[in-house]
Amino acid sequence: MRILVVGSGGREHALVWKITQSKLVDKVFCAPGNGGIAQIAEGIDIQADDIFGLLEFARKEKIDLTVVGLEKALALGLVDEFTKAGLKIFGPNKLAANLESSKVFSKELMARYKVPTADFKIFDSPDAANKYIEKIGAPCVVKADGLAAGKGVVVAKTVDEAKSAVISMMQDKVFGDAGKKIIIEECLMGQEASILVITDSKAVVVLASAQDHKRIFDHDQGANTGGMGAYSPAPIVSTDILKEVMDKIIYRAIDGLAQEGIDYRGVLYAGIMLTKEGPRALEFNARFGDPEAQAILPRLKSDLVELMLAASVGKLSKIGALEWDKRACVCVVCTAAGYPGDYAKDKEISGLDQVAKLDDLVVFHSGTKRIGDKILTSGGRVLGVTGLGATIKEAINKTYQAVEKIKFEGMHYRKDIGYKALKS
Repeated sequence: MRILVVGSGGREHALVWKITQSKLVDKVFCAPGNGGIAQIAEGIDIQADDIFGLLEFARKEKIDLTVVGLEKALALGLVDEFTKAGLKIFGPNKLAANLESSKVFSKELMARYKVPTADFKIFDSPDAANKYIEKIGAPCVVKADGLAAGKGVVVAKTVDEAKSAVISMMQDKVFGDAGKKIIIEECLMGQEASILVITDSKAVVVLASAQDHKRIFDHDQGANTGGMGAYSPAPIVSTDILKEVMDKIIYRAIDGLAQEGIDYRGVLYAGIMLTKEGPRALEFNARFGDPEAQAILPRLKSDLVELMLAASVGKLSKIGALEWDKRACVCVVCTAAGYPGDYAKDKEISGLDQVAKLDDLVVFHSGTKRIGDKILTSGGRVLGVTGLGATIKEAINKTYQAVEKIKFEGMHYRKDIGYKALKS
């Protein structure tokens, strides 16, 4: 098979890395890819939002399956165009991807189908939003409706902070049209977990649990980011909790979409808050998490391509139980100075050759480019250093030992990824 992966981040590197291990695969392309992906697949100079450029390439190169990593491509209708052209593609169509691309759509769907979530109200006026904030007080959560690269959520500890978020999103338009509408919701307390499944709208296959670390600094301080690290499995997700998440959140969402005539094929990712009252859905994403994919996929022993192909053609029920590595996996994200705000680029990265010699370690590139024989930084999240260990603690130690071998000017990383799991 000839596979095309769409995207350029650490998630896409993890997907390409896993796909190349499939016995079904002869050739892997990635559009546009990055400096790390280029070492194991052919990078294609087509941007992930160039729908018709990708379609033309897939036709010309006789691509057997396209795998969409990036949410923006899903929101733009890449799957719809490929499906119309009779090409196999893994990912939800534009209507189904609204579950991620519009938080208003998502929250309203949760309300209709009794998916447990935080109480919320929707606003298209900053004045009305600020009056509501004055009424309910803080803490509260302010969310931009549209896609904002994982940064469109502000957990406000004070009324002033919440109002500032409203102005930033709705008047200053820091997220562009994504902030035309916003949601203000109650601030749920507890530990977060990520539950990812693959579905074809009928059958559902559950992937290993994970926990992401969103804040830029240790101990969950500072601004929200696209993700500073993750680990899998998440010990806090017991068998009973997973069953409750599946019954009350995952199945209700998929069934709700089906009742509205929406066929969902691909990854469904539920961000969950484990509260004292039980699991609550924070959000849905319509693709693999980043960096959750980097922590989950190294543990998957089953053939990922078989799984994605079956989901794309509606035959997921024919896939048996997945096989998992019993070891734990930890991914630590290294970022550029300034991230998640304006960040430096074009800094040379050293130490990758040393890490490449280590067992049970892989570095997934996120924001890198190759110039000659050098790897330079090109994004905010630069690398995802990922290690396997017999226990979470062993995986943490192994991963941080590798992180310390890598250097680039201004490199930042959290030093507490995975430590919550040691307390669970």
